[in-house]
Amino acid sequence: MPKRVFIIHGMGSYPKDGWFPWLEQELEARGFIVNVPNMPCQPPSMVPWTSYIKQIVGKPDKDTYFIGHSAGCITILRYLESLPKEEKVGGAIFVAGWIEGLRFDELKTFFNRPILWSKIKERSNNYVAIYSDNDTITKPYHAEALRKNLGAKKIIEFAKGHLSGRDSIIELPSVLREILRIAGGSLN
Repeated sequence: MPKRVFIIHGMGSYPKDGWFPWLEQELEARGFIVNVPNMPCQPPSMVPWTSYIKQIVGKPDKDTYFIGHSAGCITILRYLESLPKEEKVGGAIFVAGWIEGLRFDELKTFFNRPILWSKIKERSNNYVAIYSDNDTITKPYHAEALRKNLGAKKIIEFAKGHLSGRDSIIELPSVLREILRIAGGSLN
């Protein structure tokens, strides 16, 4: 069965932003089926965004992987939290995501109840949190929370801002390495 990767962008972003096209090309060259959807509304809202992921994913399995950036991360967390107990995924990589509303009132729908970490942890054993040491939006303590609550591997990049196109990040090799590691792929 082919391995599927869903790359979920964040607030104010789009499928061809930053490193998403590069990663899509790299993964497709290695035989992955990659979907970088244009999320349904801006600003992000929990119900439309998680419902849209359910629609495009269909039935997830051990060969289904997620990569989120910024608000795409909390979207993936809420999606995983909503899955029935018997549904598992291959893993997820969270890039510059957060686990609380920060200063963005428009994201409050994602944080109107506590995150159910134990449910999310049951969906996979493969989680990675990638952050930059100089991100002015999301601080590395969010990566530590993902490590503590999900057993996520924590990676700190240096001087790459919010790891976005606005920071001129058009390639992000750490994401490629980690998705290949958890999916059992090859760098070649």
